[in-house]
Amino acid sequence: MKQKRENVRNIAIIAHVDHGKTTLVDVLLKQSGVFRENQEVAERIMDSNDIERERGITILSKNTAVMYKDTKINIIDTPGHADFGGEVERVLKMVNGVILVVDAFEGAMPQTKFVLRKALELKLPVIVCINKIDRPEARPDEVVDEVLELFLELDADDAQLDCPFVYASAKAGIASLEATEPGSSMEPLFETILDYIPAPEGDPDEGTQVLISTIDYNEYVGRIGVGKVDNGTIKVNQDVVICNHHDPDKQIKVKVSKLYEFDGLNKVEVKEAGIGSIVAISGINDIKIGDTLCAPENVSPIPFQKISEPTIAMQFMVNDSPLAGLEGKFVTSRHLRDRLFKELNTDVSLRVEETDAADCFKVSGRGELHLSVLIENMRREGFEFAVSKAEVLYKKDEKGKLLEPMELAYIDVPNEYAGSVIEKLGQRKGELRNMGTISGGTYTRLEFSIPARGLIGYRGEFMTDTKGNGILNTVFDGYGPYKGDIQYRKLGSLIAFEAGESITYGLYNAQERGILFIGPGEKVYSGMVVGQTGRSEDIEINVCKKKQLTNTRSSSADEALRLTPPKILSLEQSLDFIDTDELLEVTPTNLRIRKKILDPTMRKRAAMKK
Repeated sequence: MKQKRENVRNIAIIAHVDHGKTTLVDVLLKQSGVFRENQEVAERIMDSNDIERERGITILSKNTAVMYKDTKINIIDTPGHADFGGEVERVLKMVNGVILVVDAFEGAMPQTKFVLRKALELKLPVIVCINKIDRPEARPDEVVDEVLELFLELDADDAQLDCPFVYASAKAGIASLEATEPGSSMEPLFETILDYIPAPEGDPDEGTQVLISTIDYNEYVGRIGVGKVDNGTIKVNQDVVICNHHDPDKQIKVKVSKLYEFDGLNKVEVKEAGIGSIVAISGINDIKIGDTLCAPENVSPIPFQKISEPTIAMQFMVNDSPLAGLEGKFVTSRHLRDRLFKELNTDVSLRVEETDAADCFKVSGRGELHLSVLIENMRREGFEFAVSKAEVLYKKDEKGKLLEPMELAYIDVPNEYAGSVIEKLGQRKGELRNMGTISGGTYTRLEFSIPARGLIGYRGEFMTDTKGNGILNTVFDGYGPYKGDIQYRKLGSLIAFEAGESITYGLYNAQERGILFIGPGEKVYSGMVVGQTGRSEDIEINVCKKKQLTNTRSSSADEALRLTPPKILSLEQSLDFIDTDELLEVTPTNLRIRKKILDPTMRKRAAMKK
């Protein structure tokens, strides 16, 4: 007999990147009394790892819980970036409704559409929260119309179309049901959650069923499965069977050793949990996302959607440059292999494959950002390795025609830069679908259909072309016919042809040839890229060249040599810059770009063969 558990609500907060999900969770935590009056609390509490805090983005979905009027509200904060869409897709199976956060100025963006589509497919009720209403250029009424148009476009049913709208400023900690009347607290949003989000349903007398939607990992207890109790109860020391909807043969008997529920930001150990509870279970090594824990007498897995496939891949390989092993703690192929396969414990959208070479692995992900976050995490842990340029993953249709991943790119730029953006994306095989004006006619909004490989390495160029004023958003748009060759980079590299230490005199002569990436006193080796030329072909230069000293002096000889400050590339810029014949050497302290073939003679021979 199915029952509702009225004192629990399970919700996910979904939105486009930077629309204020994590800030909203902060306010709900603060106003529900999770923290003491005098407790010091960081901003964006849920963004717990270093990279999330530095970049101001959410990468991993996270669970928290608040109490409001004797009702426990389990909240899941999800990422907004398309590269981490796999995180959003799976947590929606844990919840009974979603809060869709939309910026009162930017309105419905591509990722808003992606996450909303996933929620509507699962028939989840939606509360729309128009956030940042205190922005000077906010336009809440127009944004409400945009959101309703999006609902109609995605074939929402009548009940979903009749969703409540809440107007909020998460930063100020206020919400109201009217756009014109600012509230005084988040109470209207809490009340809307209780009224509109249904309580979880299940049969407490049936056999246990818990669907695992997230995997956490801890060095001390190993894998931790997080999921919702759909039926029955789950207890400590209970015998359960792991089964999977996509793998009918999988049946593993295990014991529940520890059980936790969420309370604020903490996990609290409990002895048992009933229907609707979101629980964390530790001590089971074989547990994976999409598995169901069932009672042994009633083994029936819960259906779970397949996670979207990766679209781009990179080669991760052992560093074999002349400076290998000097800066990293973990440098061997065994270290690299173990670390990459360990990442699969928590990241469902990632694929790691072994290649013909023992020291090289093919790593596939959802986008450049997805893989760059993995690279950044690894270098901070002390790993040293090399990566190749990102390449897209092609497919073939039934007739054997080549298909490639396509993206929809939505671009907002000041009007004067629209022409150069259209020209650049045209060269990268982009097709302009729509064009209109926003912000009172000062900005142009462009919509392109473009191959995913056409966007590789474009973001840095885009920021330069728009002087930092453009906004570029992309969302995966399935596979389409191959569009032909794209030339990634029109400018060549400056390559060092001698090993040693860079010297001011050598750099001074080299800087006339292009833009340098290094300053004086840095270690270089033959085949290392030290700058970018203004020409299309590569140029070899000697940055270790010393001045020939003589005993004759002239009036100008001893004037100080003035160097232009080098252009220091970040990890993303380096990944964007490298070409198909180059590698990026990643160490905990340095990023170096190098040619795959270091020897100049061998490099020329390889180029001639092409």
